[in-house]
Amino acid sequence: MHIAIAGNIGSGKTTLTRLLSKHFGWRPHYEEVDNNPYLDSFYEDMARWSFNLQIYFLNSRFRQVNDIRKSGDNVVQDRTIYEDAFIFASNLHDMGLMATRDFDNYNSLFELMSSYLQAPDLLIYLRASIPTLVRQIAKRNRNYEQSIRIDYLTSLNDKYEKWISNYNLGKLLIIESDNIELENPEDLAMVIDKITASLNGLV
Repeated sequence: MHIAIAGNIGSGKTTLTRLLSKHFGWRPHYEEVDNNPYLDSFYEDMARWSFNLQIYFLNSRFRQVNDIRKSGDNVVQDRTIYEDAFIFASNLHDMGLMATRDFDNYNSLFELMSSYLQAPDLLIYLRASIPTLVRQIAKRNRNYEQSIRIDYLTSLNDKYEKWISNYNLGKLLIIESDNIELENPEDLAMVIDKITASLNGLV
């Protein structure tokens, strides 16, 4: 079983990955953030480092998905390879922060990689408003995230909504996360009930 969690920066993906892994006994796959050699540079100069960062993520995620499928384990994954392409790289190009030739090169590589991949058995999308994202980003207090602009988060949210509205690769569960606290046992139980129902084809 391969469960993947999608959502904007600060939406709660890592928290939910950890909690679901603990509850179901699944193996967690986290996004490579702390060991990413490009993140600090990217947030200081997005135009200079956007292509480097996205190639790093694409490579990391492709290896991760291959590992998941080969392992045969039940896995919950923090962010998907599809978000790298349809959300982040696309958004950087639209904002003029990634050159068209780099974006075309990136997309060519993504199309080749994705042709070898199998989609998650269930995609969970954590939908969150900008105030929620800003609050949660501030709460975790990562140095490189303190310079993230509101217009950048807004553009990402718009991309997410467009992508999710057209997602057709497998089962999809949307969690409205503005009014829930994942660390709250009652809220987490509600989310787990929805996930279980989706996996069992009850919704």
